[in-house]
Order: sequence, then structure tokens, then C-alpha cells
Amino acid sequence: MKQWFLLYCKRSEQERAVLNLDRQGVECYYPQVMINKVVRGKRVQVEEPLFPSYMFVYFDPEEISYTTVRSTRGVADFIRQGRMPRPIRPELLYGLMLNENTPEQQVKLSTLPFVKGEKLVLESGQFKGIEAIYQEPDGEKRSFMLINLLGKQVTVSLDNKEIAKK
Repeated sequence: MKQWFLLYCKRSEQERAVLNLDRQGVECYYPQVMINKVVRGKRVQVEEPLFPSYMFVYFDPEEISYTTVRSTRGVADFIRQGRMPRPIRPELLYGLMLNENTPEQQVKLSTLPFVKGEKLVLESGQFKGIEAIYQEPDGEKRSFMLINLLGKQVTVSLDNKEIAKK
């Protein structure tokens, strides 16, 4: 039975991993967002992965082995719980897919009104209603949040307008 899993890819090799996994019959998904960025002195919109170096894959472990997927060029390893890769809840991914590249996901360049360690509640987007702890801005003015996702705390990057102070 096919299931979703989370892979960690080698730095900047998500495209290579997708190409090689597609050849093996593994469906791949990594959400991307459009952000405003200054490149060579000009402000441009570029598409970047929402979760750099992470990718969701959909396959049947009885047909394609974990070892085959893990050994694919561009892939570092599965995100695991114990020794076995942990399946991802499909509703989490379908929420990401539905909200990808909606106007709510577009990033505005603005100053961040949050302080490191401040508790927040996400107001919109695929993580609506989830409590988070603000960590720090990244170079593209997105906010890194420490959230309880997939049963443990992980860091994700979100648009400022999706956040409300608690």
C-alpha cells in the first residue's frame, strides 16, 4: 500500500533527487513559495522550497524498498522514528498542496514585529490554529517557527501574515 514519507535531501539537490526518484516510479512533492528577493541589485520574485532540503515521497515499500529510495542520488536519508521511516499523514500533505502558491502564501517584505521566544498562533494557511514559538527571520524575511509537526518539534518557514501573537 502506497504511503507518504519525508526525505532529507543533500543540500541544493532536491531537483536531482526528484529526477532520479521519478525514474524509479516514486512520486515526489516539495512545496514551493514565491518570494520577493533582491538579486544583483534588482527586486525579483523567485520560487523557493518551503522546506529547503526536505521532500515528501509517495510509494509502496513492498514494491520499492526503503534502501532503493534512500540510495538515490540527491537523497541523504529518510526522516525516521526509531529504525523505520515514519509514514506522514496524507491530510497534512493535501493541505499543503491545496494552499501552495495561493495569495496568502506570497511573502511581503516587511519588518518583523516578533521577539525570539515569543509564543504565537498561526492565523491562516495550512498551519492555521497551530501554536508556534518565533525563532528568527531568514534572509527572505520569512519567519522560522518551531512547531509541533509530525509528532515532534521541527522548524518551518512561514509568511508573517499567517502569524498572530498569543
